[in-house]
Amino acid sequence: MDSTATDRFDTSRFEADRNRLASLAYRLLGSANDAEDAVQDAFLHWQAADRERIKVPEAWLTKVVTNLCLDRLRSARARRERTAGAWLPEPLLDGDPMLGPADTFEQRESVSLAVLTLMERLSALERAVYVLREAFSYSHAEIAEILDITESASQQHLHRARRRITAARRGGEVDPASARRVVEEFLAAASSGRTERLVALLTDDATAISDGAGLTEKLLRYDTPQRIAAVARAGFKPTPAKRRFVGGTPAIHYTLVNGSPAILVVLGDRVVGAVTFDITGGKIATVRGIAAPTRLARLTEAWRRHEPDTPLITQW
Repeated sequence: MDSTATDRFDTSRFEADRNRLASLAYRLLGSANDAEDAVQDAFLHWQAADRERIKVPEAWLTKVVTNLCLDRLRSARARRERTAGAWLPEPLLDGDPMLGPADTFEQRESVSLAVLTLMERLSALERAVYVLREAFSYSHAEIAEILDITESASQQHLHRARRRITAARRGGEVDPASARRVVEEFLAAASSGRTERLVALLTDDATAISDGAGLTEKLLRYDTPQRIAAVARAGFKPTPAKRRFVGGTPAIHYTLVNGSPAILVVLGDRVVGAVTFDITGGKIATVRGIAAPTRLARLTEAWRRHEPDTPLITQW
């Protein structure tokens, strides 16, 4: 095989693994854009490597991507962004290949916005061990090799990660029909200004987080049902000023984002806002409002290829 054919073969081998590597990087970084950058950096490493000496390409690439992501998590820039209170995971429309694998509950949960947010409380190594074990089913021996740690250290990191995530986790998988019904009731109550109904749909310890459409340096947080209801009522009640702000009259669709129920505010073929919900016991435990364009870019691209259901509201 000549060198050109060899390069084509090796490039094809990398491309066959690209989606898995991107999914790994997204879980570690919580950002699709950063995940794509990490995978592209891994491709450059792959091209520069003596590939004839790489016995198991999948393992080699997993190690490279994981360590590139760890470098990013430990960087000064990442620490500033994440400690400044302005960081949220980037939402992805269900069906996005970055959300795979999704065969087990653990795999689906590891890519939920709730768990991606909780993983911010973990050290970089704890986060890597958790993702490699829970989402990709690597053994502790394999994880030790990827991260250059001992098997015992891998087990300890996983134990601490599971304990921290379990302690903060709220609820489990929710019946899809029930979840949609709760979200539709929330939207109807918010858009019509029925505060008492909104409060009744929220758990007593509900929280809400918003990026303020990217107009604030820090995330906006609300931690009582009454305050959340007031903010939701103010945010969803249509007004001419809000239509001017978004540039027109959007439609509102129900969908799934990172496996969780969500509503998308869509203007033409562009998603201008996403609201996701964590539901437990038939009530809403967490609301996340995301409207910064940089956080919605990939979701918008996926939406343009998507065949949506009839909007919940056609002329907001």
